Amino acid sequence: MDEEELSITPNKERERCVTGIDGLDTILNGGIPRGNSVLITGSCGTGKTTLSLEYLVHGALEEENCLFISVTEASDKMLNNVVPYDFFDESLIEEGYLSFVDMPEIYEELGLLEKSEFSFKEINELIEKIENIVVERDIKRLVIDSVTSVCFQLKSEEKIRDFMLRLMKTLSSHDCTSLLVSEISPEEPRYSQYGVEEAIADGIIMMGNLERHGDLLRTLQVVKMRGTDHSRAKYVLDLTSVGVLLVPMLKGGSAEPETGGGKA
Repeated sequence: MDEEELSITPNKERERCVTGIDGLDTILNGGIPRGNSVLITGSCGTGKTTLSLEYLVHGALEEENCLFISVTEASDKMLNNVVPYDFFDESLIEEGYLSFVDMPEIYEELGLLEKSEFSFKEINELIEKIENIVVERDIKRLVIDSVTSVCFQLKSEEKIRDFMLRLMKTLSSHDCTSLLVSEISPEEPRYSQYGVEEAIADGIIMMGNLERHGDLLRTLQVVKMRGTDHSRAKYVLDLTSVGVLLVPMLKGGSAEPETGGGKA
């Protein structure tokens, strides 16, 4: 039995994790199936971090405990650089519904900060540490930005596969719905840096840049999502203070006038 078969629940409607991004929830027929681990993939500047953070903010507004693990950038710097949402309230952080952890702090605690490559034992220790945080804080929504940077420390496809499988199984076992940010170059023909992550993930949301008439448009397309029917159409994405707005793209590359976006 391969990874594709392991995550499928036949003939049973899955509980949904409503992202709060109206256009995305419509594409997914109600939201991400609860417990799925979804690859948010794309090149630089496509809005991966902003979309992922909005997903957490909407969860926190519904009083779900949400966690953002920042791997390469300090979380306070990251927060200063994302779109300032009209619906964001700092009390969400103060009350513990929205929390941030910098991965280098976890590495340092585990003695991994100076390691150029993690062993299988150290991979297990890392997953156990993430699991402890998820359990202690009762995390229901998780973002790791980026999983590509973690995989860089693993080197081999075997270790990357082991890490991804164990991580996703662990998060799912705690009813945690996760977005794993994947960084790729614009010309990359696959959906992840190493080609392993995309085969294992429960879902893939592809974000891109598209040049039209001198403008650089952001785009979003759900490539796969286990546990639900979904549209595979490409949408134009706009990052605004009221949230992510999605507009269906016509075949000629223009967009329809109707929009669906984040809740204000």
